[in-house]
Order: sequence, then C-alpha cells, then structure tokens
Amino acid sequence: MVAMNDVLLAILVLIGAPIIGCLASGIDRKITARLQGRVGPPLLQPYYDVRKLMSKENMIVNGSQNFYVVVYLVFIILSLLMLIFRADMLMIIFVYTVASLALIVGGMSTGSPYARVGSSREIMAILSYEPVLILYALAIYLVTGTFKVSALLEASTPLLIYTPLLFIAMIVVLNIKLKKSPFDYSTSHHGHQELVKGMTTEYSGPGFATIEIAHFYEYVFLTGLIFLFWASTPIIGLLLGIIAFLLVIVIDNITARVYWQWMLKLSWTFLLAISLVNIVYLYVSGVKLV
Repeated sequence: MVAMNDVLLAILVLIGAPIIGCLASGIDRKITARLQGRVGPPLLQPYYDVRKLMSKENMIVNGSQNFYVVVYLVFIILSLLMLIFRADMLMIIFVYTVASLALIVGGMSTGSPYARVGSSREIMAILSYEPVLILYALAIYLVTGTFKVSALLEASTPLLIYTPLLFIAMIVVLNIKLKKSPFDYSTSHHGHQELVKGMTTEYSGPGFATIEIAHFYEYVFLTGLIFLFWASTPIIGLLLGIIAFLLVIVIDNITARVYWQWMLKLSWTFLLAISLVNIVYLYVSGVKLV
C-alpha cells in the first residue's frame, strides 16, 4: 500500500509540478510587466510558448545536442522527486548539479561561440552557488544529526530560527539559479544583448521546449528548498517560498546586470562568509531541532 502511495505521489509530482512552474513563470512575467508599466502577456503565455515550440521543426547542430537536454530534464525531475520523498540532501544537491552540467555540455557541443561563452559563465555560476548549497546541507546535518530531509519535516522547530544568515544567502542563490538580474550571465532573456541566448542559442523547437519544461520543474524544486526553512509548519513554509519567489522578481527588476567577476566576489566573500558564520554558530552552540 505504501509503494502504491509513493507511485501515486510521483505521478502527481510529474503532472502537477510543471503546471505550477508554468503558472509561476507566467506570474513572473506579469509582475515584471506591471513593475515596468506594461500590461504584459497573459498568465498562460509560458504554456503557449512551449506548445508553439513543440510544433516547430527541431533544428539541431549535432545528434548529441538534444540528448543532453533530455538528461537535463530527467535529472531536474529526479532532484525534485528526491526532495518530495525526503531523501538525502547531499545526494539531492549532487543530482541537481549533474542536471546543470548536462545543459552546459549540451551548449558546448553545439560549437556556437555564444553558447560556449554562455556555458563557461554557467560554470562560474555553479562555482558561485555550489558552496552555499553544500553549507545548506551541512546546516541540516548539524541541527538534525542527519542529511535526510525527513528530519526537518518531523521537527517542531523551524530551521530558519537558527539559520537566518544562510536563508539570506539562499535567496541570492535563487537569483543566480533562475538566471535573474543581476546574475543573468549564461542565458540572456533578451535577444539584442551580447550573448543572444547564451548557452541555449542553438536550441529551437522541441529541444528548446524541453529546456523550458525543465525550468518549470526547477521553479518548484527551488521553492521547495526555501520551504524547508519552515517545514515544521507547511503553510508558513509555503508562504516563505512564495515571498522568496516574489523577492527574486523584485530584485530582477531593480538591478542591472554586472560583470560575472562581481558574482564570484559576492559569492566567495559575502555569501560564503555569512553562511560560514551561521555554520560555526550551529557547531559551537550544538543546537538541535526538536
């Protein structure tokens, strides 16, 4: 019976997550338009875009190009399922990183100079946020004695109480992962910018639609990471995820793109510093979630 429940939950996630992610992307566009004084596209515009891309011809540079996109989608879905099923956070982060690497290799394989530059910048982005994600997993271990996500859901005390600095760092990580300004280096949302479309330049039709669908799953996955900061009360955890999502949209609209070197400096100084301060506090104080 438990196995059947797990199967049903997995099916629900596979179907529901892209719908939620699509709506989140539509809300993102709508809020951005309002902040810029525009009416903006309809809420379901991301769905219309994917549907139209699916009907287009799949123009590819080489045979392996779309393989890497499928790997990217599969590993994003795997990381989300592992999060839903309360798996080991370190393993979840590993699987999630493999997804990013697959898209990077796919961009590199096309031979496009724009894709190569975008892919190299995505590597810089990984080097920026990966240390924070690892410290996030370490914080879970220090307060629960295990890397299992299930320990956070079973505790009555929220993680955020003891990790406010790490929470701030994770908000910036969200900004980097969603490729929002000022960290939209690897994939440009505007074709007139210097990267054209960055590492996804040579993707079109169903291949590009697959990337967009993966992004829908990624919206839900990243919101889930924020949710865990208050997993003891699901409603508050969900509200926390929504607030973080809205905050990222605001930051995207009030900041301008900066040099990628600045992102590395910010991550390896400020973000790493405040995260380490929080980790040291957890280690020295020995606090545990109960």
